[in-house]
Amino acid sequence: MTAQLRPSLAACPACVAAPHDSAEQAPTEARLALSLPGIHCQACISAVERELNAEPGIRSARVNLTLKRALIEADPDVRAAELIPVLERIGYEAHELDLAALAATQNDKAGRDLLMRLAVAGFASMNVMLLSVSVWSGASDATRDMFHWISAAITFPAIIFSAQPFFANAWTALRVKRLNMDVPIVLALVLALLTSLWETFLSGEHAYFDAALTLTFFLLAGRYLDYRTRAVARSAAEELAALEVPRAIRLLGGDEYEVPVADLAMGDLILVRPGGRMPVDGEIVAGQSELDRSLLTGETLPVFAAPGLAVSAGEVNLTGPLTIRATAVGEDTSLHRMTDLVAIAESGRSRYTSLADSAAKLYAPGVHILSALAFAGWYLYTFDIRTALNIAAAVLIITCPCALGLAVPAVTTAASGRLFKKGMLIKHATALERLAEVDTVVFDKTGTLTAGTPEVTNLGGHARADLEIALALAEGSSHPLSVALARAAREAGVKPAAVQEITEVPGYGAEGLYRGARVRLGRAAWVGAEQGSQTAAWLDSGAGAAKPFLFTDALRPGAAEAVQALKAAGKDVLLISGDTTGAVEDLARRLGIAKWVAEALPADKSARVRLLADQGKKVLMVGDGLNDTAALAAAHVSISPASALDAARVASDIVLLGQDLSPIAEACGVAQKATRRIRENFRIATLYNVIAVPLAIAGLATPLIAALAMSTSSITVSLNALRLR
Repeated sequence: MTAQLRPSLAACPACVAAPHDSAEQAPTEARLALSLPGIHCQACISAVERELNAEPGIRSARVNLTLKRALIEADPDVRAAELIPVLERIGYEAHELDLAALAATQNDKAGRDLLMRLAVAGFASMNVMLLSVSVWSGASDATRDMFHWISAAITFPAIIFSAQPFFANAWTALRVKRLNMDVPIVLALVLALLTSLWETFLSGEHAYFDAALTLTFFLLAGRYLDYRTRAVARSAAEELAALEVPRAIRLLGGDEYEVPVADLAMGDLILVRPGGRMPVDGEIVAGQSELDRSLLTGETLPVFAAPGLAVSAGEVNLTGPLTIRATAVGEDTSLHRMTDLVAIAESGRSRYTSLADSAAKLYAPGVHILSALAFAGWYLYTFDIRTALNIAAAVLIITCPCALGLAVPAVTTAASGRLFKKGMLIKHATALERLAEVDTVVFDKTGTLTAGTPEVTNLGGHARADLEIALALAEGSSHPLSVALARAAREAGVKPAAVQEITEVPGYGAEGLYRGARVRLGRAAWVGAEQGSQTAAWLDSGAGAAKPFLFTDALRPGAAEAVQALKAAGKDVLLISGDTTGAVEDLARRLGIAKWVAEALPADKSARVRLLADQGKKVLMVGDGLNDTAALAAAHVSISPASALDAARVASDIVLLGQDLSPIAEACGVAQKATRRIRENFRIATLYNVIAVPLAIAGLATPLIAALAMSTSSITVSLNALRLR
C-alpha cells in the first residue's frame, strides 16, 4: 500500500526560460501563485502573508480570500515548491498554480456582454413601463400617441441590442430546419414590435412595447443566471487544471533544463526526481527506486524500479532519482491511448435529453400552432386582419417562455450554490438532473474511498526497542510507508534510537548502524523475509528474524458515512478496483459493501458500467485515476475528487473540492429536490398558460394584463427555486 504522492512542483511559467546569452535577458522577478483551499477568515490571510513575507527572496505576498489564492512576487531563483512546506508548517494546505493556465479566467467578455444586455433591457423596460402606466391610467388621443412614439423610440434600439442572443440562436436553429425555445421568443418579439408600431401609426389604444422589453429582460435574467453558474464551474475547473504543472527536466550534455512536456521528443533523457510523475512513456536507463502506479492501475503496492524497466506516463517515482529515455511522447503515450475508450463512453452520455430541451420540443410547436389558430379564427370571424394579428401577437406574448426560461437556470443556480458551499463543483449543465436519477453508485478504491496514504495496523505488537529502531530508520527515509510509520510512532510517544550512519537505499529501504550491528527497514527480500499478501515494511533489528510493520490504506474522511447514507437512500453500492483481491475484499468488509470486483483493468471498469446501464441502471461513478476515466465518461453521471488526475476531472460531471466524501449522499438528495423544483416550475408555467391563454384568445389580453401575468409567473418561478437554499 503506498501513498499517492503529488509531483515535485516546479516554478511558474514566468520563471521557466532557456539558457540566456546575456545578463540583460535574465528574468528579474518571479511571479508565483498558490492555491490555499484551507483559508477562511482574515486571521488566515494575516498568518499566510506574514509567513510568506518573512521568507528570504519574497518581495510581496498578497492573499485573495474569495479566490483562496496567494499571489507572490519574488526573486527569480525562488520556487513555489520551497514555499509550500513553509505554509504547511503553520497548518495551511498549499498547491502551486500555473499562472498561464489561469489566464483564461481573467477576461470574462461573454459574461460582461450578457450583463450589459440585461442592464439595457432592464433600464429600457423601466422607462417604457412608466410611460405605459400613464396610458393605463387614462391618457388618450395625442398624449397616448406621444407616449407610444416615445416608447417605440426606446424599445426598438433596446430590443435590437439586448435580444441579439435570442435572434442568433433562433437563426441557427431555423437554418437547420428545427425549432428551439428561442424561435417562439423571437417571433413574439417581432410580432409585438410590428403590431405595436402599426397600432401607434393608427392611433390605437394598445401597444406591447413594455411587454416586449419585459419579456427580453426576464429571459436575459435566466440566461445570465445559467451563464454565471457555468462560469463559476469553468473557472474553478481551470484552477484545478492549473494544479497540474506540465514540465519536465531534460538532460542535455550533462546539464539539466526545465522544459514544457510538450517540447519533449523520443529519445530524450529525462530526470524524474523522487515524488515526480513520469511525463512520458520510457525506459529506465539509470537509478533505482519504487514506482506508485495506483492512479493508473489501482495497485497500491509499490513496484521496484531499476534500469531496463518500462515506465508509463503518470506513474509516480517514490524514493530515488531515475533517468529515463523517452520512447513515446504526447499523443503516443499510454495516457492518450485511453482516449478512445473515453470517446466511446462519452457518446452514450451525449444522448441524454435535458428537461429544458424536452419542454422546448413540446412548447415551441405548440405555441406556434396556438397563435396561428388564434389568427385564423379571429380573421374568419371578423375578416379584420388588424384584429386577428393583434390577438395572435397577444397569444405569443402571453404564452411567453419567461417562466420556462427561468425554470431551469434559477433552480440550478440555487442548487449549485448550495452544493458549492458543501465542496461540490457542478461542471455539466445537466449533471443535477442526471444525478437525481441515480440508483447505483460505483466507487473506485485507491484515492477515492481511501486517501492513498498508508496507516500502521500492528504498531502495538512490537517491542519498545524495535519501535525505537524502526522510528530512527523511518525518519531517515522519504518512502510513504516510512513516513506513515514515523508519524504513528511519534504519536504513540516513541523516541528514536541512536542509530548511526542512516542512509536510504533507493528501491529497498533505509539502513544504519545500531550498537555496532547493521539494522534495516524496507522490502522483505532485502532483509531476508518473505513478502506476504499484505502491504508491509520489514525491520531487521540485528536480533532474530525480521519483523513486519503491516499497513492498510487510510479511509478518506466521510467514506464510511457516504456509503452508509447512500445505502440508506436505497441505492446499490459497488466497489470496482484494479487493486489486489485481498486489499479490495478487506476494504469492502470495512465499509459494508457487499458487491466488489478486484484486479479490474480500465476496459473492465468501463464495460461493467456499460453493462449496468444496459440493465436499466442509472450509474454514478466515483473515481480519481486514469484507469477510471473511461468508466467516469461511460456512467450516467460521475464525480471525481480535486486530487484526481486532470483527465479524470475532465471526464467527470462534478468535482469534489475537499477531502470529505460525505457530501456525495447529500448531493444526490439536493439533485432530487432540484429536479422536483424544476418540474414544479414547469407546472407553474403550464398553469399560468392554462389561465392566460384563454384570455389572450378571447381578445382580453391587454398590455397591462400581459405585463402583470409575465412578471407574476417569473417571480413565482424564481421564488420557488430559492427554496432550495
